[in-house]
Amino acid sequence: MFGKLTWDAIPLDQPIPLGASALVALVMIGVLAWVFLKGYVPYLWREWITSVDHKRIGVMYCILALIMLLRGFIDALMMRSQQALAFHGPGYLPPEHYDQIFSAHGTIMIFFVAMPFVIGLMNFVIPLQLGVRDVAFPTMNSVSFWLTASGSFLVTISLVIGEFARTGWLAYPPLSELTYSPGVGVDYYLWALEISGVGTLMAGINMATTILKMRAPGLTYTRMPVFCWTSLASNLLIVAAFPILTAVLAMLLLDRYCDFHFFTNDAGGNPMMFVNLIWAWGHPEVYILILPAFGVFSEVIATFSGKPLFGYRSMIAATMAICILSFTVWLHHFFTMGAGGDVNAVFGILSMIIAIPTGVKIFNWLFTLYGGRVRYTASMCWSVGFMVTFVIGGMTGVLLAVPPADFVLHNSLFLVAHFHNVIIGGVLFGAFAGYQYWFPKAFGFTLDERLGKAAFWCWFVGFWVTFVPLYMLGLMGMTRRMQHYDRPEWYPWTLISMAGALLILCGIILQVAQLLVSIRTRDRRREPTGDPWDGRTLEWATPSPPPVFNFAVYPDVSGAEPYWGMKQKVRESLKWGDEPKYTAIEIPRNTPTGFVAGFFAAATGFALIWHIWWLVIVGLVGAYATFVVFAWRDVSEVEIPADEVARIDRANRAARGAALERQPA
Repeated sequence: MFGKLTWDAIPLDQPIPLGASALVALVMIGVLAWVFLKGYVPYLWREWITSVDHKRIGVMYCILALIMLLRGFIDALMMRSQQALAFHGPGYLPPEHYDQIFSAHGTIMIFFVAMPFVIGLMNFVIPLQLGVRDVAFPTMNSVSFWLTASGSFLVTISLVIGEFARTGWLAYPPLSELTYSPGVGVDYYLWALEISGVGTLMAGINMATTILKMRAPGLTYTRMPVFCWTSLASNLLIVAAFPILTAVLAMLLLDRYCDFHFFTNDAGGNPMMFVNLIWAWGHPEVYILILPAFGVFSEVIATFSGKPLFGYRSMIAATMAICILSFTVWLHHFFTMGAGGDVNAVFGILSMIIAIPTGVKIFNWLFTLYGGRVRYTASMCWSVGFMVTFVIGGMTGVLLAVPPADFVLHNSLFLVAHFHNVIIGGVLFGAFAGYQYWFPKAFGFTLDERLGKAAFWCWFVGFWVTFVPLYMLGLMGMTRRMQHYDRPEWYPWTLISMAGALLILCGIILQVAQLLVSIRTRDRRREPTGDPWDGRTLEWATPSPPPVFNFAVYPDVSGAEPYWGMKQKVRESLKWGDEPKYTAIEIPRNTPTGFVAGFFAAATGFALIWHIWWLVIVGLVGAYATFVVFAWRDVSEVEIPADEVARIDRANRAARGAALERQPA
């Protein structure tokens, strides 16, 4: 009845995973008990779980990312501490557990931290910047989020029921084939990524359609904020690249479940085809993550420099050049695997060329800062810290693009340091800058700047203390994923790297403290106008938090930086424009479709992992029934009366008018 699932699946003889899973369970039970006792269940169900509002869904994406960041960082801390203790000894992690930790760390950080964080920011901000009321497909947006959450659930539950993959975060065959990985770890990996990957693909289709087809009157492509352009490029890459990931993982599933031979060593299989396909997705994935972060930095730097972004059109050209070139460089990930000198040379040259449009962006940001009235807020600190970190990471990437150098450094800790240099210094710093920058727009009050800057410095210094030693260890010949070692010259560097990880831990603790302190003192942090940073783009024209309909009337865009132009006219005339004519607004009706679909997806994935075939049938039938019920809904929208629209907009206009009167003449 329960397939392969037995009591042996629970690691009763392994104290570390058992203790970790018990702690996670206690936290979850505590949170659920608090929610029930406070009576928040109806509110959460009505306003969040069943919501199709892009802003709520964006916030939930970011919350998921922050929760999974804690889990992924604990894995990183365990890896660093294991290597610090494993000189001339076994350390405290057995090899099979250590292998699961580094596999889970990479999988979680890419698929369930970086991806949800950037998709969450795009979800929240893009419709507001475009001057529209929601994304193109609101219900599909909810389904996308809950499928991603279902994938993260499967990864998390592998802590206590079964095991996770021991193959690394890309699960290369033949190691990931059934012959060499007979347990359920690879199956957890594959089904979690298949489910969340479908959710990400749906999100990409949704966001690309929104940007291309839904914009305020007059908001032409060359008037869109740079964040919208970088998000467009990122989502076009999602639409083009994620089907490759879905297909290659499906082929590996067929190998494991149906005895196919796509990637086996015999019967006509070819493991190298998996490597080609996974990196045909994997390198565009790097730019799927970093391009929205580039957009965040563009918005932050322009706002806190008090001037328009330098070289707007060149930024667009550079963004789209990266979008196209990202599909031409995948082979540099396996220069050492026998493609030949000519092929390696071509891909090495292309890998260097893609650094040029990135360099254009760096210079544009620097020239934006030059001559501006720079305000060093916490989000600005993340942006400047990114430029320093990312430039160095990019230079090490150009070095690795030289095939002879890659032959020496391949599979070493130098490569690990480079990858983290661009992903942490680029994607994560960008996500934190956007989190700090748009938090008051989402919740109506600002985050504590003092604690935010302290967290930045712990992250920034901790990052360099952690990863410079890894560059050194890579140059000294230490390969990645080593569970123990006996080279005395490596030992001091592993200790320094561990100290850096502890500094990053201090940064995370400060970020948690920042959030708690800001919530506790939120009444004095409120900004009634909705524009705490003197912003330049349309999201700052709405109240904070924005109403469910975003805009009482669609903004009429007549030039670049429409909101900045609007504010300048108001400051010159010392009065707001005439009150618009308010009409009733129809918005999409909330639906549990996404949550229920995510529930059945998680149940089906779990059943497929453990070969519980009756539960597979129940899950598939339930998912199908969910969409049938959704398709037969009689009422798909609700109407907000014109009086309610007017009340909300007049309150915001009054707050902005009062702020205008307080400004010095």
